[in-house]
Amino acid sequence: MITSAIKLFAQQDAQFGQYVFNGLYINPAYAGYKEELYLQAFARAQWTGVRGAPQTLSISADEAINDESLGIGMIITKDKIGAQNSLNASANFAYRIKLDRTETNILAFGLGVGVIQSSLNGNLLDPIEEGDNRIITGVVSQTMPDVRAGIHYSNEKFFIGFSANNLLAKSLSVFSDYNALNIKIQPHFYLTAGMAFTVNEDFVFKPTFLIKDDLHGPTSLDLNAFLLIKERLWLGAVYRTSVKLYPKDNLQRDLNSKAAAGFISEFFIRSNLRIGYGYDYSLNKLGNYDYGSHEISVGYYIETKKSRRPKCYF
Repeated sequence: MITSAIKLFAQQDAQFGQYVFNGLYINPAYAGYKEELYLQAFARAQWTGVRGAPQTLSISADEAINDESLGIGMIITKDKIGAQNSLNASANFAYRIKLDRTETNILAFGLGVGVIQSSLNGNLLDPIEEGDNRIITGVVSQTMPDVRAGIHYSNEKFFIGFSANNLLAKSLSVFSDYNALNIKIQPHFYLTAGMAFTVNEDFVFKPTFLIKDDLHGPTSLDLNAFLLIKERLWLGAVYRTSVKLYPKDNLQRDLNSKAAAGFISEFFIRSNLRIGYGYDYSLNKLGNYDYGSHEISVGYYIETKKSRRPKCYF
């Protein structure tokens, strides 16, 4: 009777350590940023060694059209954690305003429209007693519309963006008996920024940060520092922690704020092909049970008549 009144709040959107190279996942206003037809794929295995740990796959494509004043993009993300699965497909549009004659200062407003399919597999749940009618049998799922929006400003050395995902959140509720297992998709908010500093002809230093919040779970802060070597190789470090921006009465008081630390690398095999790898290790008690999180990415610029040297700073 006591535990029946307890609710669990947790961050739901997939975690990507290489968020700097996966901007469309965070912000629809990022569509067309590279001003090239760009294809990208990300795969992440989080907390390897832990049963039911999150596994995520993301595939995207985007391009700038209409004299680069409009960005269009498509992203599909599949995420699995325990018995829960989600599939998100979104078409994204960005209206890009060039603020100066050099066409390097750009303010973009983005909108993403798509669908989310959430499902729960009761066969993967392990009941203490058989025949509990509050634990589903088989798979239940629901597909619902989704809207996301964002704003993004950038120039050759600096970027900042704010966005919100899952703006049409609702519960996965198929039968009333399953209320205790409802999965409510929460809106997520992102604030990110970064700046590139030219050290010399061979090195560029780029610090970035990402704040991620869903109004219920802990507010997450990613701090990154990258070094671009001879415009071919990115090497970077990541530190993830939680921060208290405002009171959240539902959170446990003694939670460890430290989350993870690791490294990120990305290499340009050719001028139009880049591959990346990221690893982070849990700094909380979870680190005693998992073997870290691994992330692989591949990005490819499709050469067109308007193709120029790809943007590699961001």
